[in-house]
Amino acid sequence: MQSHELVTWRFPIPPVLTILLRAALLLGVLLNTPVLCAQQTASGGETDKATIGMLLERIDRLEARVAQLESARQKSEPEEVRMEAAQRDETGQPYAPPIGTARPGPAQAAQAPAQTEAEAHPEQEVEHPEPERMDMSKTLLRVRGFGDISLNGNNQKGSTTSFSLGQLNLFVTSDISEKFKFLSEIVFEAGPDNFYEVPAGRTNEFSVDVERYLLQYSYNDYFNLTAGRYHTAIGFYNTAYHHSTWFQTTTGRPLVFEFEDRGGLLPIHNVGVSASGRIPSGPLGLHYVAEIGNGRTSRSPLEEPVQNEVDENNHKAFNLALLARPTGIHGLQVGFSGYHDLLTPAGSAPVNEYILAAHAVYMVPNFEWLNEALLIRHSPQGASRVFNTPSFYSQISKRFGSYRPYFRYQYINAPNSEPIFPDVQLRAGPSAGIRYDPAESVALKFQYDYTSLRQQPGFSTLTLQLGFTF
Repeated sequence: MQSHELVTWRFPIPPVLTILLRAALLLGVLLNTPVLCAQQTASGGETDKATIGMLLERIDRLEARVAQLESARQKSEPEEVRMEAAQRDETGQPYAPPIGTARPGPAQAAQAPAQTEAEAHPEQEVEHPEPERMDMSKTLLRVRGFGDISLNGNNQKGSTTSFSLGQLNLFVTSDISEKFKFLSEIVFEAGPDNFYEVPAGRTNEFSVDVERYLLQYSYNDYFNLTAGRYHTAIGFYNTAYHHSTWFQTTTGRPLVFEFEDRGGLLPIHNVGVSASGRIPSGPLGLHYVAEIGNGRTSRSPLEEPVQNEVDENNHKAFNLALLARPTGIHGLQVGFSGYHDLLTPAGSAPVNEYILAAHAVYMVPNFEWLNEALLIRHSPQGASRVFNTPSFYSQISKRFGSYRPYFRYQYINAPNSEPIFPDVQLRAGPSAGIRYDPAESVALKFQYDYTSLRQQPGFSTLTLQLGFTF
């Protein structure tokens, strides 16, 4: 059989036919063009040409600028390599600039003046880069705010029902490095509350207190060192709740843990050094706290209770606390602490102060039960009598959705002739209230307190408080 092959025939196209085809194509284009295109004026065409020319000129300028920047970057790279080679130390290791010194990058090199002939050779001496300010983004401050406003009144003779501004607390922290951290509490409060027994006529003034001011070094879980002004690790409440009522279930602190400038019995704050950490103990979860500081003043009127700068004597206050958080019972903590200081009240003999505290607390998100007992023991030197002031409180609460009702009973019994705080005497009574959280950062509390006194009639207090964080 004879196979069939595809044969292609090619004919030369005469020039006349080519002209006719082009004419037909041009006619088709004209017939399919909108009438508006046919009505364009000569001035419109001139405008389009001018616009296109301007765009092309701008593109040329941008390309020239890019080429200029690229040339400057290429010139700066050899300079950086040469500087690093010239700044190696005697051991051959690369030079590490000190804190606050930064090696100039490409942006700074592009802005630097042109190199001289001497600078182009590596054997010439190279100046170290000028020191610059430390990059503050690495030690970024974090500020958290807290505040509260209250309406309170009681049936004591001479008292008035008043709106009260509580503490405006700025909680400031910063991670200085992986091991060092800074923490402070700056509190604005009415009073002024920076000393005990506010004089008449100054109760409505505002003052500023730096309540906590410390630098912490964390070596590991077993050793942390803190220096500055801190909350003394006496019992549980003092280190669990600081200067914000928003954290607390109740409207205020237990009487025995009241702040010094409000007439409290304990050295709530201290200025010195504190060490803390875990103790290898398996499921017991033991922790320790060891503190040494100035202690407090002898509770003299019109005097700052916390010895921020000068100690009234050369004796230092010591505190040692041991606590357990067993892993088998989540939320349970038990602990014990012992404190000793020497007080030197004006016009009397020095007084040895011992404070023993024990606590057992159970706290989970929807339930809390706090129990603490303390004994404050004052022993004047040269006297045979010892003054003991026992105190305790117990607080329980249960959360139901946004509502948390609570109950607390507290007790303080100081001798009438107590040498450091003779005005305390007996104070005891129940507190009952409810906390309502309408939002995550807002708490509304209503509380009733009854306080019984020695050889005086007791009194009742009602408090409505709005606490918040921002």
